[in-house]
Amino acid sequence: MKTVTGLFDDYSDASAAVSALEARGIHSDNISIVSNNADGRYKDGDHDSNAAEGAGTGAGIGAVVGGAGGLLTGLGIMAIPGVGPVVAAGWLAATALGAVAGAAAGGATGGLIGALTSSGVDEDHAHVYAEGVRRGGTLVTAKVDDALHAEAEAILKKSNWVDPVERRNAYSEQGWTKFDDTAAPYGATEVEEERARYPRRTL
Repeated sequence: MKTVTGLFDDYSDASAAVSALEARGIHSDNISIVSNNADGRYKDGDHDSNAAEGAGTGAGIGAVVGGAGGLLTGLGIMAIPGVGPVVAAGWLAATALGAVAGAAAGGATGGLIGALTSSGVDEDHAHVYAEGVRRGGTLVTAKVDDALHAEAEAILKKSNWVDPVERRNAYSEQGWTKFDDTAAPYGATEVEEERARYPRRTL
């Protein structure tokens, strides 16, 4: 199995990517989505989920694994250190929550970064992806058979994904070096301003 990952500035592009991956036959258990929720557009009860708000306790891990009707029906609200509130579903969300809980107990560290790198994502890209979610983006990650790797990556690119090298350069121009899980999360106004920096490309 290989991991494919895409950062999206627009949630609708990310959800389209998830739907396309599922349509290709990639099971929802192998797909994950983590989307910034600083603007509160999703509330508990908006989706069929019992995910607990406030990560770090390990509560709600089972609730964010995905729904019987596809990944997007299993969305739940959680919080990730340095990112803040997110709406999430799938294995990456559960892994990140487990890493946070482990770190609190003196075990594994890294939260979202650790979850990404342990699944095979390049560490430099993992920092860009985590920072992208912090600034208002949505992350889609899928575990796929080796034979489907190129096709799954093409699906993400076709869905308007963010080039991680280009985005790293853009962040670096602002003095950014890496994701900091001790930094204050972006608020709704900051997220709105950040999203405005990167106008959505027309497909």
